[in-house]
Parts: sequence; structure tokens; C-alpha cells
Amino acid sequence: MIHGGFPLPDVDWEPTREYFAGTACVACGGTSQTWTTVSGRGTLFSWSVVHFPWIPQFKSLVPFVTALVALDEDPGVRLVTRMIDCAIDHLRCDLPVCAVFRPLRFDGLDGEVVVPMFQPTKS
Repeated sequence: MIHGGFPLPDVDWEPTREYFAGTACVACGGTSQTWTTVSGRGTLFSWSVVHFPWIPQFKSLVPFVTALVALDEDPGVRLVTRMIDCAIDHLRCDLPVCAVFRPLRFDGLDGEVVVPMFQPTKS
């Protein structure tokens, strides 16, 4: 599916159909949610190095590192993010990291959004 020139996930694809069916629910059944301020510190839980731009909008980004970061306040909470300002060969599980806020933009698309990305904690 193309939305504004940018491809969205195929919600009917067999391997991910159940996932997207679950995300279509508008509520989890809870009646209240609260925001909790966190430190922005965590550890690298997992990562993948992307070398091939599967969609044209990623071409100028490769290679880049997608990552799961476990937050210090609750390591069971893991954020999907991008690792930046770090040599790929220096990545390791449990690497201490911290959030930095950078613009997220894609080739051929107008606009940007500032998002948290992570980099190794400076000693």
C-alpha cells in the first residue's frame, strides 16, 4: 500500500497478518494510561545492520543500524530505534546507550519528525 508516495506494510501478508490484526484494536481494555519520564539511558538489546535500501526512500541512509534498546528504568521495555554515531564493529549486547533527538527524514518526502535515536554513552 502506498500512502503519500511512501510504502506502508502489507497488513494482509500471511507472516504478519495476525500482528496487524492485533494492532487494529483501538484499546487494550485499560481505562487509564500515564506517561512516565525516563532518563533516556539504556542498553543495546539487539540490532541489525541494513545494507540494502529495500525502498528508495532509504537509499541515502544505508548502511544504518536498527536496534532494540532496553530502558534502564525497566529493561523489559524495549524501544525500536536507530543507532547513530557509532562504528558498527563497536556494537555489542548490553552496550550502554543514551537517547539523542535527531530529525527523521526520508529521500523524496517533504517534512521531518524529531525522534529519539541512540548512541553509545560517552564515558
